[in-house]
Amino acid sequence: MFAKPSGIPRQSGCYLFKNDADTVIYVGKALALNQRLSSYFQNFEALTAKTQALMTEATSVEWIVTPSETDALILENELIKQNQPRYNMRLKDDKSFPFVAIDARTEFPVPYITRAKHQRGVRYFGPFVDVRALRHTMDELLQSFPLRSCTPHKWNYHQRTGRPCLLFDIHKCSGPCVGAIDATGYADLVASWARFFDGDVRELRALLRDQMDQAAQQQHYEAAAKARDALAALERAASDQSVVLDDHSNLDAVAVATQGGRAALVRFRVRRGRIIGRTVHHIDRSLDESESEIFETVLPELYEDPALIPPVVVTSADVASSLVAATFLTSRRGKPVDVVVPQRGRRRRVLDLVGRDARAVIDRDSLRRQSDHNVRARALQELGSALGLAQPPFRIECFDMSHLQGTNYVGSMVVFEDGLSQRSDYRHFNVREVLGNDDAGAMYEVVRRRLSYWNDEQPSSKFRRANLIIIDGGLPQLHAAQKAAATLGLDAAVQFAALAKRDELLYRPGSSVPIALERGSESLYLVQRIRDEAHRFAITFHRSKRAKSMVATILDGVVGLGPKRRDRLMLEMGSLENLRNASLDDLRALDWLPDAVARNIYDHLRVPSAPRLTKGSPNDD
Repeated sequence: MFAKPSGIPRQSGCYLFKNDADTVIYVGKALALNQRLSSYFQNFEALTAKTQALMTEATSVEWIVTPSETDALILENELIKQNQPRYNMRLKDDKSFPFVAIDARTEFPVPYITRAKHQRGVRYFGPFVDVRALRHTMDELLQSFPLRSCTPHKWNYHQRTGRPCLLFDIHKCSGPCVGAIDATGYADLVASWARFFDGDVRELRALLRDQMDQAAQQQHYEAAAKARDALAALERAASDQSVVLDDHSNLDAVAVATQGGRAALVRFRVRRGRIIGRTVHHIDRSLDESESEIFETVLPELYEDPALIPPVVVTSADVASSLVAATFLTSRRGKPVDVVVPQRGRRRRVLDLVGRDARAVIDRDSLRRQSDHNVRARALQELGSALGLAQPPFRIECFDMSHLQGTNYVGSMVVFEDGLSQRSDYRHFNVREVLGNDDAGAMYEVVRRRLSYWNDEQPSSKFRRANLIIIDGGLPQLHAAQKAAATLGLDAAVQFAALAKRDELLYRPGSSVPIALERGSESLYLVQRIRDEAHRFAITFHRSKRAKSMVATILDGVVGLGPKRRDRLMLEMGSLENLRNASLDDLRALDWLPDAVARNIYDHLRVPSAPRLTKGSPNDD
C-alpha cells in the first residue's frame, strides 16, 4: 500500500484512486476529503477485504475540490461514467423500457413508442413495462384526442392530393394534412396527451363531458355522440393506469433491493394518485455499498430532468439516510423536496408495492441467468480461468457450517453441475468430533468424511468427484480442508477455493492474495448463488436440529416417555405449543399413549419451572 499523500484538503470533493498503469480504478466523494481519505490509510488489517484489494492495486490518489457535497455527487457520477472504474458499482439503466415520445420540434407532431436514447426537444413519458398495454392505451387515446399517426411519406401524399386517409374518416385523426385543424387546435390535442400521461385524467374527463353536454344542448347529436365515444375511450385508456392514492397526490416511491453483489432500484412515478411510470436500475455492487449509497449513485441519472422531480419522495429508512439526497433534489428542482419514510397508511402501501417489485426484479434476473445455458457456460469458463483451473468446473461442491455458540454443530454440502443445483446430491453432516466453537476443526471433519467416499469406479453420484470444492470461510477453513484431503492422500486430486464471508473474495491454496471476480460477471453471480444456497441449507438443518433438541429438553424427565413415543407425540400434536395447550382428555384420547404417561406429560408441562418456547431465537452463525 502506498503512503498517504500530504496536503489533502478539508473541503468536499471527489477522489480518484489509480493503478500503476495510471488507470482510474475507484472514484468516491466526500464531505471532507481529508477525513474520508484518511480512512483508507489506517491499519491495513483493519480494512475490509475488498478495500484491501483496492489499496493493494492502487499506486496513487488524486482529488478534485467542489463547492459542496451536492456538486461532488454530480461530479462523481460524471467521473464514473467517463472512467468506468473497476471497484465502483456498475449501473445499468432502463433504456430498454419503452417510452411515449412526442416531438415538439415539428408543427404537427406524431406520438410514437421508442426505446432509443432521449433527444433534446422531444418530450418523453414513461417508461412503461408492458408495451402491448401501452399500444392499446395509445389506440384508445386516439379516439379521444386524435393526433396524426402517419409516416412522413403518407403525410406528404395526402397533403399533396388534398384527400385525408381512412383514420380521419373513423375519427382517429384530426386531419391536419388537409387543414381540418389548425396548429393551435392541434397543440391543444398534444397538451391533452401530455396531461393524460402526467396522470391528469380528471381534467380531461371534465373537458369531454362538457363538450358532450354542450353539443347535446345545441342538438348537435353527432358531435355529442363523438364526445361520448371519446369519453368512453378515455375511461378505457385510464383503466390501464393503477390508482394507488385516492388523494390525487404527486410523489415518487423509491425502493432498493439487494442480493449479494447485485442490487435493483425501482422508482414508481405517481401523479394525481396514479402510477404513470416505472424506472428500473440494475446495479452491480462493488464494495458492499449501502442502500443510501446506491440511491446517491443513481440520483443524477434518476432525476436528470428537473421537470420530473416531484415535491415528495417516499422511501425506506435505509435509503432516506442519505444526507445529500434532499439537498440535491431541492437544488435541481429549484423548490423544496421532502424525502420521507412513511410508517403507515396509503403511502406506506405504495412503498411496500415498490419494494416487492424491486425484489421481483432481482428474482427475475436470477431466473433468466439460471435458464440460459450460454450464460452458465460463460460463468464456469470465467470461474475456471480466474482460479487457474485446467478446465471449467462442471461439478462444484460447496461446504458451510452452522452452530449456535458451539452447540448443535452441523455442516452442509450443496452440489451444482453445469451451473444448476443438484438437490438430490445435497448432504447434511452432524459434527461429532469437535467440541466448542471451532469452525476450522468442524470443516476438517466434514470435508474428511465427504472425501472418504470419493471413488470414480462407483456409479452413484454419492461417490462422484467434484471439479472444484468451495469452502465458505477464510484461510483457516481452507487450510483445514486441505489437511483433510492430505489425510486421505487426495491433496493432489482436489481443487479447493475458499470464499470469504460477505467480501466475496476467493482464496486458493498456497497464496494469501485474494482473487476478486469481476463485478457484474456471471462467474461472481454463480459463486454468490452457490454460497447462498449452502448457507440456506446449513441454517435450515441447524434450526431443525435445534428445535428437536429443545423439544427433547422440555420433555426430558417425563416418566414413561421415551424417544419413540416423544417423536410420535410431536407428530400427532403438530407443535410444542399445541401440546402445551392440550387438555388431559386430549392426551388420553391418544389410544397408543398409556393414561399414566398422559397424566405425567400433562403435569410436567404445567409446573411453574417448566421452560417455555419464545418466538424469537438467537442468530445462527
